[in-house]
Amino acid sequence: MGSYVPATADETRAMLEACGLASEDELFSLVPDEARIEALDIPAGVSELEALAHMEDLASRNLVFRDVFRGAGAYRHHIPAIVRHVTSREEFLTAYTPYQAEISQGVLQSIYEYQSQVCELFGMDVANASVYDGATAAAEGCLMCLDRKRGRVVAAGTVNPQVLETLRTYCENRDVPLDIVDGTDDLALDASALAKTLGDDVAAVLVQSPNYYGVIEDVPAIVEAAHAAGAKVVMSVNPISMGLLKTPGELGCDVAVAEGQPLGLPLAFGGPYLGIMCARSELMRKLPGRIVGETADAQGRRAFVLTLQAREQHIRREKASSNICSNEALCAMTASVYLAAMGPTGIAQVAQSCAAHARYLAAGLADLGMPLRSSRPFFNEFLTEAPEGMGADELLGALEERSILGGLPVADGILWATTELNDRASCDRLLAAVREVLGR
Repeated sequence: MGSYVPATADETRAMLEACGLASEDELFSLVPDEARIEALDIPAGVSELEALAHMEDLASRNLVFRDVFRGAGAYRHHIPAIVRHVTSREEFLTAYTPYQAEISQGVLQSIYEYQSQVCELFGMDVANASVYDGATAAAEGCLMCLDRKRGRVVAAGTVNPQVLETLRTYCENRDVPLDIVDGTDDLALDASALAKTLGDDVAAVLVQSPNYYGVIEDVPAIVEAAHAAGAKVVMSVNPISMGLLKTPGELGCDVAVAEGQPLGLPLAFGGPYLGIMCARSELMRKLPGRIVGETADAQGRRAFVLTLQAREQHIRREKASSNICSNEALCAMTASVYLAAMGPTGIAQVAQSCAAHARYLAAGLADLGMPLRSSRPFFNEFLTEAPEGMGADELLGALEERSILGGLPVADGILWATTELNDRASCDRLLAAVREVLGR
């Protein structure tokens, strides 16, 4: 643990002498007594062996499920070992914001590669870095579409509720009117209701596909209606679904956003996660965060620089268009390494596995009296009815006792999710447990 000791006693004494002080108490003498803590209640130090045993005891209290069938915005995927191996290297793990290009070429190149991969995956022209999470990316994506004549935002009610809450917070603090268009009984955006909401003051329409209930929205029709009204479309997606479905670029969207957690980031109690943002080239200067570009140095060698920065709090804070001001480069690199390790074929295989497992599970649950709540196509999530005669919470509680984390109780039903880790054997264990709980 020696490397974690900031200064030895001799070093501390030398620093105090250099400052003309006799003790640490004299150093902090200007701090009022009421603001000082005289003694911390810290237990005596222990050996590495004792510390490890204590941490293992704490970890044993965690409930670790064998099978997980819950998503709703965060998903358990397999993470290749190379992802952690690369991103845990000291030069990446300890790197901060690459302001000085001459000493930050490695970090800048990693961000550049990440941006390039995101553009390829989403079919868009330009991507940024340093957006906190998927909800923040969606809110920032809507606000970047505002202009002098268009100051209203419309969002589909089928978007993840947590994303809508974040968007609502952003809009309230910017005095931006926000309209939420409800979904249909079939769990998709109501196209007729959307058409009535659109007007010449709408700047952006936010849609999620696959949406919160797993349904694949009719995005081409939404894009056509929004563009006809002069509004831009911000599409939120599951990045893994891009291995199987059409990209936002192919669908004609103006901005694409996503939660990057499925790309190599563990569930980890909710973070840190990664907000993915990309757009068409004409919106490049409105993207928050930073954009890394490739150039050549004085000797003609390949080099990387911060081409664009919307971070104006360190220049003209009163004119800043965004509050994005942190560094998500490590999470972005994690996604980049994951994408590089998987490749286009690997991402497609993962997407196909997610979709196939979802259909197998949905059919099995329907046979047990839990039919789908929507007849529309879905990717890896779907909403079913709760079993007759038993509430969702009761069923899910019984599954937890069998080391299975079931779906999420929502909208008078259960929202289930599958990934490549929920293979047929995993699904069969769930179905057998449900059958046992229901007494079938």
